Amino acid sequence: MYTSSTQAQAVNAKQASLLLRRTSSAEKKSVLQHYAESIKAAQAALMKANAKDLDLAQAAGKNAAFLDRLALDEKRILGLSDAIAAVAQLGDPVGEVLEERTREDGLSIRRVRVPLGVIAMIFESRPGVAADAASLCFLAGNACILRSGKEALYSCIFLTDLFRESLRTHSLPENAVQLIQDPEHAAVKELIQLEGLIDLVIPRGGESLIRMVVENARVPVLKHYKGVCHAYVEKTADFKMAEAIIVNGKCQRPGVCNALETVLIDAAIASEFLPRLASSLLSRGVELRGDKDVCQIVPEAKPATPEDWDTEYLDLILSLRIVNSTEEAIAHISRHGSGHSEVIISENQNAREQFLSEVDSSAVFVNASTRLSDGGELGLGAEIGISTDKLHARGPMGVRELTTYQWRILGQGHVRA
Repeated sequence: MYTSSTQAQAVNAKQASLLLRRTSSAEKKSVLQHYAESIKAAQAALMKANAKDLDLAQAAGKNAAFLDRLALDEKRILGLSDAIAAVAQLGDPVGEVLEERTREDGLSIRRVRVPLGVIAMIFESRPGVAADAASLCFLAGNACILRSGKEALYSCIFLTDLFRESLRTHSLPENAVQLIQDPEHAAVKELIQLEGLIDLVIPRGGESLIRMVVENARVPVLKHYKGVCHAYVEKTADFKMAEAIIVNGKCQRPGVCNALETVLIDAAIASEFLPRLASSLLSRGVELRGDKDVCQIVPEAKPATPEDWDTEYLDLILSLRIVNSTEEAIAHISRHGSGHSEVIISENQNAREQFLSEVDSSAVFVNASTRLSDGGELGLGAEIGISTDKLHARGPMGVRELTTYQWRILGQGHVRA
């Protein structure tokens, strides 16, 4: 007997994961193509389910950035369908031989990619995560258990049911994808303590959620706590390029983890570049917070507090600081960064190379927006999350990051002397 519905779902997922190990690449790709087409065909119904979530979130007083993360409009739904179709075209990593050699005595040794097993995906307000996570886990041969925030529940029920229907259509175990609908925090705590049933937990959301998971889990966790992303405008930067990269990084979608939160400007160009940048950002409704030197150049900026340098705003707020060198910029990032994504905007090759080699973050860019720190943008297909850990996976995580490896040794009666 199962002690709870959560444990029952985990047991069912474990059983499904064993069956998925027998599933061919062609079958997996066919399911994903069917799922992508189902989402596109059910667009109106999905928007209706999402409208319920939006109404409840608005009634609860959620801010504009939260509602933006929650919303599924026509463009996003088509983008979601396209992303899953792209996943279906990715190579199946399961069975890939990573290493192979034969000893002099004929013993054959291989290291081969295999599924992790059962992955628990815990997230908050972005319903598209349900579809992305289920698709990537499935292609990598894993069963997954989804647990969304209550604000995205109707959308996630709809997306999960569509995937389970695709599995049934192809005579595959529908319990390979499940959604925990219990809104209580106790269900999450139970899920992440199910040793032997859950092989990996990936929490995706606010820092408080992720810390709760890390502090309570008894199974491995891959995570990033927050995205305090930086842009450093080095003194040789092209002003037009720098302005475009910063505006994109902050304004294109401020409520996501790869949005810019702090800009560091070389003192040699601050008096010339800052007014131009500030004007562009202020015209887009961005609140500026700066150190005393910034505030002297940009009167509209509010004085930054010590806490601002460590804050992930997830909103149209940006911190600005003037630095005297590349070394000082790197030191600031080392002290205040979250290990997520940083960019240097520069025409100086030496400065670029120093930034690339000395900044210890999961993704480091030269003359490109941190908004490109995304699995889809980097060629991974849909993304299950971004890890700032250094073991197993780091940065945007695609299908290969959802596998482990197995040693396979083929002998002919070999024994150890």
